[in-house]
Amino acid sequence: MNELLTHDGPSANKVDLSLTDNAVEQVKRLLARNKCDGHGLRVSISDGGCSGYSYKLDFEKEEKSGDIVLRFDNLKVFVDPQSAGYLKGTVIDFTSDLYGGGFKFSNPNATGTCGCGTSFSA
Repeated sequence: MNELLTHDGPSANKVDLSLTDNAVEQVKRLLARNKCDGHGLRVSISDGGCSGYSYKLDFEKEEKSGDIVLRFDNLKVFVDPQSAGYLKGTVIDFTSDLYGGGFKFSNPNATGTCGCGTSFSA
């Protein structure tokens, strides 16, 4: 795994979420490809999926009221307070290999996961 980047800012102590170098660079590539200048990444949890909860990644221009805003190498990451507890200690990585690739979530709060890698129970 690549070196983890750290977050900064006054709200950084409310969520312990990390993105690897590979994840940050892939998000930046996707933002550029989609012409989303000035946007950041929203990381959230929603009900559903095979195991009860699903990870959700979206591009967003601005933070919403109550959001926790993290910075990883000039990339803004927005996390809503409801998702923050489920994401505590989570590391998001991006991998590519012969079988495909994608964003991978390593979440110490997950009590079970699904084969898809984007669904978990807590």
